[in-house]
Amino acid sequence: MTLQAALLARFPSLAKIGAWPKPLQISVAAAVAAAIVALLLWGRTPDYRVLFSNLADKDGGAIVTALGQMNVPYTFSENGSAILVPADKVYQTRLQLASQGLPRGGKVGFELLDHTRFGASEFTEQITYQRALEGELVSSIEAIHSVKAAQVHLAIPRESLFVRERQSPTASVLLTLYPGRSLNEAQVSAITWLVSSSVPNLAADKVSVVDQNGHLLTAPSGQAAADGARRTFINDTEQRTVQRILTLLTPLVGANNVRAQASADIDFSQREQTSEVYRPNQKPGQAAVRSEQTNSSSRNGLAPPEGVPGALTNQPPVNATAPITIARPPVTGAATTATASNPSPAAGAAQTKAPGDSRHDATINYEVDRTINHVKSPTGRVQRMAVAVVVNYQRNAAGKLAPLEPAELAKLNGLVKEAMGYSKARGDTLSVVNSPFTTEAPDKIAIWENPQYLSMALQLGQYLLIGLVILVLWRSLLKPLVIAIVASKPASAGAPPASVVAENEAAAARRASEIDRYEDNLNTARQMAEKDPRAVAMVLRSWMVSNGSN
Repeated sequence: MTLQAALLARFPSLAKIGAWPKPLQISVAAAVAAAIVALLLWGRTPDYRVLFSNLADKDGGAIVTALGQMNVPYTFSENGSAILVPADKVYQTRLQLASQGLPRGGKVGFELLDHTRFGASEFTEQITYQRALEGELVSSIEAIHSVKAAQVHLAIPRESLFVRERQSPTASVLLTLYPGRSLNEAQVSAITWLVSSSVPNLAADKVSVVDQNGHLLTAPSGQAAADGARRTFINDTEQRTVQRILTLLTPLVGANNVRAQASADIDFSQREQTSEVYRPNQKPGQAAVRSEQTNSSSRNGLAPPEGVPGALTNQPPVNATAPITIARPPVTGAATTATASNPSPAAGAAQTKAPGDSRHDATINYEVDRTINHVKSPTGRVQRMAVAVVVNYQRNAAGKLAPLEPAELAKLNGLVKEAMGYSKARGDTLSVVNSPFTTEAPDKIAIWENPQYLSMALQLGQYLLIGLVILVLWRSLLKPLVIAIVASKPASAGAPPASVVAENEAAAARRASEIDRYEDNLNTARQMAEKDPRAVAMVLRSWMVSNGSN
C-alpha cells in the first residue's frame, strides 16, 4: 500500500476534501496559510508595558506627540488610562521624556515667569506670581509619601500704605491621600509651617488643611482649640496614672485581676504674683551700710561768752580806775615759799591753757532689707487626684478564691500611692478595695437564634443541595449512559465495528485496484511506444490537433 493510500485509510475525511471543488480547496488553503502567518506574527509581537498611567489629557497628548517624534511604538490600555510601550524601551523612554519635562502633571511653577508679556499690568503680574507660588507649593507638598495630590489656594491681599487697612494673608490646602494612608499631627503641622514660611507675613495659624473627605486636619483656633487641648491633657494625665498603676499591680495579682480608674482635677488658670517684703531693723553690725558721714569741729583761744544775757552784755567795758589786787589768805612759811617760788604744774597748766570748744557729728545710713518675689504659676497644674482600685480575690493553697491579707492590701495601697504621686496636702484620695470579680458568663443565645450559626447553616445547606443535585444527575443520567457505552464496545478494546472495517477495506481495495489499473495502462503504453513509436507519435499528434481545435 502506498503512502497516499495509507493517509486516506488513516484520515478518511481527506477523501471528502478531495471531492470538493478546486476554488473551495484553494480558499481553504489560503485561509489556513493566513492563520499560520497571523500566529507567527502574533508570536513575534513585543511585550508592552505601562509607560505612564492616569495622565491628564494635555500631558497625554504631549507624550504621544513626543513618542511619534522618537519613533517609539505605543498603544493604549483597554480603558484608555495608560500608555503602553515595548518592555525593552520603558526606562529609556521615560528618561528621554523626563529630559523634555514630561509629564508635567498639570502643575505649573515659576516657569510661568519665563514667558512674561510686554505691557502686562501690575495685577496680571501679581496673579502670575501667585499661580507660580501655588504650583511650587503643590510640588513640595506632593513629595510627602502619604499625599497623592494637593491643591493650594493663597489669598494675598494688596499692600496698603495705611497700617489700619493692612490685612494678613491666608492659605488653604486640599490634600488627596492614598487609600489607607493618614497624616499625623506632626505632618499636618509641617505642611502648615511649609506654606506659612513660603509666603511673606503669613502666620501658621492662618493656614487650613483639609483632606479629600472634608475633614479639617489643622486644629481649630480660639476657645474651641483651648478646650480641646485641655480635655486631651486631662485624659492623658488620667490614662498615664492608670497605666502606671496597672503596670505595678499586674505582675503581683495577675492579669485581668485588677481594675483602676483615675479622676484628675487640673487647674488651668494662669496666676502671676508679685510680693515685696521688708525685714525688721537689724543690728548695726549685721546691716549693710549704705552711706556714712562724719563732721568734726573745734575752737581754741576764744573766751566763752559771760555775763547776764541782755543789753548790758553787749556794751563795752568801762575804763579801769585802779589796779586789780587779789587778796590771798595767809599761809605758813614753808608752804608760802614753795608756792611763791615753785608753783605747781597743775596751776601752771591751768594758767597756760587757752579757752575753746570742740564738736564731733557722725551720720550712718543703712540699706533697707527688702525682698521682691515675682511668681508665675504654670498652667495645667494637678490640683487634686482621685484614684479607685479594685483587686480580685486570689487563690489560696487549697485552690479557692480568698481575700487578701491586710498586710498585702496595705502593701498594694502603698504601691498605688507611689505610682499616682499621692499628696495629702493636695487633698488626693485613694481607695483600694479587695473584692471578687463577677465570673458569670453572659446569657448564651440559642444555636437556632445565633446569626453566626444561621449563616454557617445556610452556607452548608447550599453546598449539600449542590451535592444532592450532582448525585441525582449521576444516578439517573450519567451512570446509565456510561454503562450503556461500555456495554456496546466489543471485547477487543479500541477495535472499530466490523461494518466500518469492511467498508474501509473495500474502499482501500478500490483505490488500490484503480492505482494498479493506471500503472498497467502506463506500462502498456510504454511497451507500445517501444515497439511502434510512429503509431504512438500519430496518436499524440491527433490528440494535440483535437485539443487545438477545441
